[in-house]
Amino acid sequence: QVQLVESGGGLVQAGGSLRLSCLASGRTFSGYAMGWFHQAPGKEREFVAAISQSGDRTLYADSVKGRFTISRDNAKSTVYLQMNSLKPEDTAVYYCAATPYYSIYNDARRYSYWGQGTQVTVSS
Repeated sequence: QVQLVESGGGLVQAGGSLRLSCLASGRTFSGYAMGWFHQAPGKEREFVAAISQSGDRTLYADSVKGRFTISRDNAKSTVYLQMNSLKPEDTAVYYCAATPYYSIYNDARRYSYWGQGTQVTVSS
């Protein structure tokens, strides 16, 4: 079992920045690739970014490329999502997720463990 707890969400104006954190506990953090997803009201959960177990590979949704950066610190069992140039359409609940696979995925079905989510609201 892996427990995930997100933090860092909040209210920010368009063009602003936020950094989300996801602290993992339980099994060895470095054994899991990690992902961030978001879900806006009335919409399905969507992929945002993913990072490999060692952090040497990343994957981004087209909508966030060049604005968001995913990173991880295995010594701190934490994955981060730095979000810059935020837009109102980025408003959603953001979830981190863990998968035991070596590959990184944009498919939520590949992820075994999920956090409870943190709200990000971007005002125009």
